[in-house]
Amino acid sequence: MATHHFSPTEYHVTLGPHPPALRIQDGDTVVTTTVDARGRDASGQIVTGELNPLTGPFFVEGAMPGDALAVRLDAIVPNRTWAWSLDVLATNVVTPEYVRTLPPRKLVNWMVDVAQGTARLEAPPRGLENFAVPLAPMFGCLGVAPRNGQVISTVTAGEHGGNMDWNGFGPGVTAYFPVFTPGALFCLGDGHAAQGDGEIGGTGIELSMNAQFTVRVLKNKPLRTVCGENAEFIFTIGNARPLDGALQLATTEMHQWLMRDYGLDAYGASLLLAQGVRYEVGNMFDPAYTMVCKIPKRLLP
Repeated sequence: MATHHFSPTEYHVTLGPHPPALRIQDGDTVVTTTVDARGRDASGQIVTGELNPLTGPFFVEGAMPGDALAVRLDAIVPNRTWAWSLDVLATNVVTPEYVRTLPPRKLVNWMVDVAQGTARLEAPPRGLENFAVPLAPMFGCLGVAPRNGQVISTVTAGEHGGNMDWNGFGPGVTAYFPVFTPGALFCLGDGHAAQGDGEIGGTGIELSMNAQFTVRVLKNKPLRTVCGENAEFIFTIGNARPLDGALQLATTEMHQWLMRDYGLDAYGASLLLAQGVRYEVGNMFDPAYTMVCKIPKRLLP
């Protein structure tokens, strides 16, 4: 099990069968960097195109279709002192009538203080002069190459992962991805210093990151969508449109997971879900919506 220090020179705005940027082994750790959603690096220079450019892909030796790839996010740390966001709500999270009353959207800058653990607006509007957002670093976009050789934009999400924008993808989380192609071809990026549920402004607090992650190959463990766990919960993710379709995907996978790995039958899994489930909203802005279905680990048999 090795630790690789990888400095990217090329980025991708799609997830697909791209040539590997680095080949790694089951159990290896990677220390690397990501650029922000507009392609700016730690120095603020534009080094690649916009639309969620990702670092990778990382070819994991031994990962084959029908396996699962476990990716533990060991560390996510902002690597510059400023970030940006949009300043007006996305039009699809308010009523159609209300859209006409919203002002034009523009970019605003944030000052990021890792030592103090806060982000503050550079030019706060009236009433937000003392507004400070606690840092909660996360990756908005991470995933593997989709099935059947597809090439899918990093602005959307699906069973392979992608632009899920769930603020639960922070340090200490392990995500499980279905493997559709040899090596899995894992990528990550779209770092946020913080983000509310749903990314309802169309952005988080966007900036570049230093990252560390560790991979494991779970042989013969077919998944239908992205799953995972943190210290308190196991979770499944549905990426679809409309929103109830995303919820249905996440709930179906959780019901099957409880039966497959925790010894419950359909009745037991149903009862546990019905009384123990917690839902969270991921991306509500881009083409596919994201719903997260969570079960507290303390309730698991």
